[in-house]
Amino acid sequence: MPKNRLEAFADGIFAIAATLLTLNLAVTEGHPLGHELLIIWPQYAAYAISFVTIGIIWINHHTVMHQIAHVDRTFLTLSVLFLAVIAFIPFPTRLLAQHIQDDGAQAAALAYGTTLTLTAIFFNAIWRYAAWGRRLLRQDAEEKAVQGISRSYAFGPPIYLAATVVALKSPAASAALFGALALFYTLESSLFGRRE
Repeated sequence: MPKNRLEAFADGIFAIAATLLTLNLAVTEGHPLGHELLIIWPQYAAYAISFVTIGIIWINHHTVMHQIAHVDRTFLTLSVLFLAVIAFIPFPTRLLAQHIQDDGAQAAALAYGTTLTLTAIFFNAIWRYAAWGRRLLRQDAEEKAVQGISRSYAFGPPIYLAATVVALKSPAASAALFGALALFYTLESSLFGRRE
């Protein structure tokens, strides 16, 4: 089965999820606009972290799809589950933006972290299914690149799970870790891209 329809569908989901993040940006009507624009800084931060995170996941998805020759029904099913979680990211982003400074901070950080952890798990599932025995890979896929992708993606689930667990003690620290991870993966992706 050719992979181009899956790539088009995935690109659409990534674009919609990134666009929906802007719906989280809102000011309270009837208040001075200048003041409102300043006090909604958590909304800006959540938007930036999630947009960059979605962007990095999209770049990594492109890297995976570049190594793949064709897809099968199992890969498509795993991809649909993965994309379902991507499409869900705007919801916990909104929760985090709205509640990071109140009593709902822990629940919001846990929801956000659980979503990103599931994203990393499903991303690993689609890659490892495709790469196992080179099942779906291109014939000319270099073993060094395949092993490098497998190693680098393996760290995602435990890292995101650890940042999520931090929310049990400090939701603000957990949110800061998600921001740091977005920054780290942006820099790592940029450096890795130069080596290709």
